[in-house]
Amino acid sequence: MHPGLATPRHLAIPRQAVPFCASPAAGQQPIQAGDTTMNSSSVHADKLGADGAPAHLSAPQKTAPKDERVRKEGSLKRFLGRPEFASLAGAILVFIVFGFAAGDSGMFNLDGVVNWMQVAAYLGLISIGACVLMIAGEFDLSIGSMIGFAGMMVAIPTVYFHWPFWLAVLFAFAGSMALGWLNGYLVVKTRLPSFIVTLAFMFILRGLTLALSIMFANRTIVSGVGDLAANDWLGSWLFTGNLGSGLFHWMAAHGWIATMANGQPLVAGIPKVIAWWLVLALGASFVLARTRFGNWIFAVGGDANAAKNVGVPVKRVKTSLFVFTAFCACLFAVLQVADVGSAAADRGLQKEFEAIIAAVIGGALLTGGYGSVIGACFGALIFGVVQIGITYTNLNSDWFRVFLGVMLLVAVLFNNYVRRRVTEAR
Repeated sequence: MHPGLATPRHLAIPRQAVPFCASPAAGQQPIQAGDTTMNSSSVHADKLGADGAPAHLSAPQKTAPKDERVRKEGSLKRFLGRPEFASLAGAILVFIVFGFAAGDSGMFNLDGVVNWMQVAAYLGLISIGACVLMIAGEFDLSIGSMIGFAGMMVAIPTVYFHWPFWLAVLFAFAGSMALGWLNGYLVVKTRLPSFIVTLAFMFILRGLTLALSIMFANRTIVSGVGDLAANDWLGSWLFTGNLGSGLFHWMAAHGWIATMANGQPLVAGIPKVIAWWLVLALGASFVLARTRFGNWIFAVGGDANAAKNVGVPVKRVKTSLFVFTAFCACLFAVLQVADVGSAAADRGLQKEFEAIIAAVIGGALLTGGYGSVIGACFGALIFGVVQIGITYTNLNSDWFRVFLGVMLLVAVLFNNYVRRRVTEAR
């Protein structure tokens, strides 16, 4: 630097920035205040820790304190606490029992599997609607009567008014869902328990079904719908026949599945009600787990007042779920009428109780706010296996009703126990 020039401001070291060393180490010159030069070795030594490493590396690293409110759970414990665990365990137990009891009777052959899967699928349709509604804290005791009424709304216009089958189906869905909306509207408007409102509709719809069948057919059964449904574009596409018929005929031709005396396969395909059941179960599960509306359903069932305070449209959610339950009942009726070929005034009798029991077995609480569609489907599967499995054994079929009562009681006790343990753990 030129001797006549002052030290540049950005290179000058302020006096107060120079550390004061009271006792310099041996071999080092003390730093005098005002000096602009420093011993690089001393600076380097000051920056080293006791272990010879740089001070910023040798200093202990501070870690964030653990939050005692955060609790780690193992995957097994989470699985055991899920609502569908009880129904899955029950299904496995039922399969084991009938695997020994039925023996070589053919219950687990292809035709036997299709039989109990079809029974489970019909019940599964309405158990999905009942389960979702129960999660929201409500009940619908008119499901069974809605099945009979919707079946008549399909059969009477088709047979006596010569409507196309597709038009009668649309009429049945529109009428059923309108009645479901009326159920929900009365519940949220009057604040009466849904048990009372839907119990009234259970008797009203059953009486209307009986009166209409007598009025038009002079009997309680209206037949002649099967061929009309099979020849209709909508009926043949969505409600009648089987899926995979070509594949099943091909397997029968190669001797892979059982055939009848004429060479036709003993099982012509997968009944469409099973496909409807799977599609509806996947759709409802997705809505509950992945959508805002699903969160609303759980919130409404958990605490309706708290949900309302945070902006959840409680009345709209409950009303829409009553409509969905009516839709499930009508779908049951349409598939049954198209398959059997007739409608009867006593169809769906006590199905509302079976649907609720299947939902409870699947983990749904009677108090709302907790449940699983997959669990309800496992509950319906248990019903199908037991109801058809009894016919493959030497047991009296009257024991099926005993089984229903026992399963309901065990499921309620187990669900309450699991829910209490999960709540206490949290």
